[in-house]
Amino acid sequence: MYIIVGGGGDVGYYLTRYLLQQGHEILLLEKENGRFQTLSEELGQAVLKGDACEARTMEEAGARRADAVIAVTGEDEDNLVICQMAKKRFNVARTIARLNNPKHEELFQRLGIDVTVSPTKAILSLIESELPGQRFVLLMNLKRAGLEIIQIVVPSLSPVVGKPLSQINLPRRSNLALIIRGEEPIIPSADVTIEANDEIYALVNRDGEEELRRTFGNA
Repeated sequence: MYIIVGGGGDVGYYLTRYLLQQGHEILLLEKENGRFQTLSEELGQAVLKGDACEARTMEEAGARRADAVIAVTGEDEDNLVICQMAKKRFNVARTIARLNNPKHEELFQRLGIDVTVSPTKAILSLIESELPGQRFVLLMNLKRAGLEIIQIVVPSLSPVVGKPLSQINLPRRSNLALIIRGEEPIIPSADVTIEANDEIYALVNRDGEEELRRTFGNA
């Protein structure tokens, strides 16, 4: 694949280096002269000096033949401009944006960015999963499929404790993928009985998420 990466900070550098190692054709765009010099000393012709927000730079980078454009600058506004230009002006099929402020996620989705990656949300999910007493954690958002992967820890007072799955009215919009009991993984089936503190991993859409919370007593 030919991939253009906008933003030569640490994220852009490590991403470019990794993708090069995987055999892809990569061009990293960096506008700051000092940073460009540092990057080009290691990455050579895989780095181009220029502002990825400018159409002229994207034209020079060959955006019309790019399979994907990845915007990873430290500014959400710049990442949005880069991806919007790639989509609208250069007809790039796949755009991926780093999202620094999770509040901007809905805007990015409305404007057609294919994938948003939020380091802040990822870190918060990791922290939440380790907090004592935390019963519900969103692990991953599968935007294109309209689905989420969630983790639920069953409270001791949940109405489903002691019941087999066959007797639990699970939402139609959910699919239980795995149960962890202690250190034992259990594949969900009709005769599996739910116990307190079971960790349940499920695939749900946004409507099913709230229903599943109520079913397991996490609402």
